[in-house]
Amino acid sequence: MDVGTIKKKTPELLSAEICNTGRQTELDIGKALPILCLAFVHCVIECCTEEQLLSGIPFLFDSVIGGPFSAPMFLFCMGATIHYTKRNSPEEIALRGLSLLRAGFLLNVFRFLLPFLLGYAITGNTRQYLVPLPYFFFGNDVLQFACLSMLCIALFKKLKTPKWAMAAVSLAMSAAGTFLRGTDLGNDVLNVVLGWFIGTENEAGLVISDFPLLNWLIVPVCGYLFGSLLLHVKDKKRFYLLVSPALVAALLIMVVEIRFVVGTFSPGENAFYHLFLYDALWFLAIIPGLLGVYYGASKILPERLVGFFTYTSRHITEFYCIHWVLVRLITNVALFSLFGTQVLPLRYVLLLSLGISLTTFLCIVVYDTFLNMHKGKSAE
Repeated sequence: MDVGTIKKKTPELLSAEICNTGRQTELDIGKALPILCLAFVHCVIECCTEEQLLSGIPFLFDSVIGGPFSAPMFLFCMGATIHYTKRNSPEEIALRGLSLLRAGFLLNVFRFLLPFLLGYAITGNTRQYLVPLPYFFFGNDVLQFACLSMLCIALFKKLKTPKWAMAAVSLAMSAAGTFLRGTDLGNDVLNVVLGWFIGTENEAGLVISDFPLLNWLIVPVCGYLFGSLLLHVKDKKRFYLLVSPALVAALLIMVVEIRFVVGTFSPGENAFYHLFLYDALWFLAIIPGLLGVYYGASKILPERLVGFFTYTSRHITEFYCIHWVLVRLITNVALFSLFGTQVLPLRYVLLLSLGISLTTFLCIVVYDTFLNMHKGKSAE
């Protein structure tokens, strides 16, 4: 059943005309909450042992919050919000994607290249800093994937691809990505390059192929399709009441996977990053349900708190980049150089995470204030 048919059958819920414009609070919260948790996620990963990551609070941040509740939500909302910006022509979407690619490589200079060279200069430890550096610098992370997915959506829009065809193509790509996950081409350069598109690995476990296009494109594409529907929703409360029950089923699947250590909760980081198709589907069931929860919460939360989420959502790329630079400098350079390890007691990991989150937000506020002051003076 296509969207047009749904509109005809539910005129009280969906309008044939666009009636739902402007910033969508639930999408802002959906982007803000994961990004606010990332300092905790990444500090836990960097400062806890592999054994600690298997249970308790470290497992919660690493595998649950840092898994189904972070990147999938961010990428889904990224696709959905394309409809809510004035600059949404195919060319403008493509340029936005390329700007994310530029941000990704600039981040890698300050997150990997400079900190790792500094760490090597201080310690002389080749294994810790120089050996993994090329894999980190050229590997595929979320900003690189965001670029590729935006280019794909721009192409779909340029070709006027029907929505059902967009869904079918992304579903087929996810199935192919599931089949090709774990590929080792026997050549590190090829593994890194093709790791942007399929889930590659090597024997040493150094290849960074975190968000391969085939496996993950289904998430922002479904977000884009969701956004096209959300534009026509007249009664958002009823709409989310209809879609939110899928959250319960998805959470039950998550509990089963955690209990039996399967799917995205299988051992190893690539169980999540080289996304299985069936995991992608229950991720996609969680997201609209959570957005319904966020929509309901936005009606009762204090206005200033909602404004905080909106502000964070508007600066999500800056938050992502700044927090990562701080995490790398503190854990991989300062802690390792001083103590020969970056492992900390959990209470200190959580305090460090909170400090990095607050420092990141403060940096954004200061920069934003300075930028606005400069614009004001220019206008005068």
